[in-house]
Amino acid sequence: MTEFRFSVNIFEIGSPPVFARRCRAVEDAGYDAVYAADHLGVPAPFPVLVAAAAATERLRVGTLVLNAGFWNPALLAREIATTDALTGGRLEVGLGAGHMKWEFEATGIDWERFDERADRLETTVLELQRSFAEPGFAEQAALREAFGLPVLRPVQRRGFGGHGPPLIIGGTGDRVLRIAAAHADIVSVAGAVQLPGRSPGTFRIGTAAEADDRVAFARGRAGGRAGDIEWHTLLQAVVETDDRTGTAVALAEQWEGTVEADDLLDSPFVLFGSVDEMAEHILRSRERFGFTHFTVHAPYREIFARVLGRVRALSG
Repeated sequence: MTEFRFSVNIFEIGSPPVFARRCRAVEDAGYDAVYAADHLGVPAPFPVLVAAAAATERLRVGTLVLNAGFWNPALLAREIATTDALTGGRLEVGLGAGHMKWEFEATGIDWERFDERADRLETTVLELQRSFAEPGFAEQAALREAFGLPVLRPVQRRGFGGHGPPLIIGGTGDRVLRIAAAHADIVSVAGAVQLPGRSPGTFRIGTAAEADDRVAFARGRAGGRAGDIEWHTLLQAVVETDDRTGTAVALAEQWEGTVEADDLLDSPFVLFGSVDEMAEHILRSRERFGFTHFTVHAPYREIFARVLGRVRALSG
């Protein structure tokens, strides 16, 4: 896939009119999608996505990403099917294994080993696919016939084996990238790398060399599917500056030396420089890593809107 897509990851909603205006501003700025996270302390994702779609004409909406450990697959299937219908088939479903230990503790959900969480992720994908493919619950057949009720299933028949919305899976580890390569329509190569010996969810910015390795790994596992997959990443910072080197040094210091300034200058997971320099960086990321879909956090949406406009002008 070669066409670019750009999206915004939203964390807060404000009042209904304020949220609607923000979503329309994102659409007017040329973005293709808005995504909602699945963390404690931020709004619940599915109501946010329904509201965002209702406020806009063409924006796709999605989760980036749902924590599979928080969701019962049967109940999640109901949420996805309902949201896909209410958004007019504009939903994209991002699923992850979960990485914030404190969130599991706060919800009273057992914190499992990473391999167990990854297994739960893949099981959830397969259970959703099975649910979307089935002809409805047999126990409700008489009710459906009596009242002329349709089977609740997604509007889209693209992801999940051709039975549901497009599926996003991403990460950095071998296990999750194998799952993504096998099942996802959109593979997200994460730019946040767990710091060894630190509490789960403590990250540093990934390097270009690491991105090379992770993309090559995922592409290799995807085999013949690789050319049909959309390759995605989440930009961790977007900074307009006329001093890229000085900004890289400052960011490296801000991140407590967990990544070198020289690595930040090359990393596909951060952007800094003039609008033209950042646009050229995006084009190089497509050429080198195959990334064609970039998401930014909402605080960066205005500056990145200028960048995406320049990218589209340069790429024709």
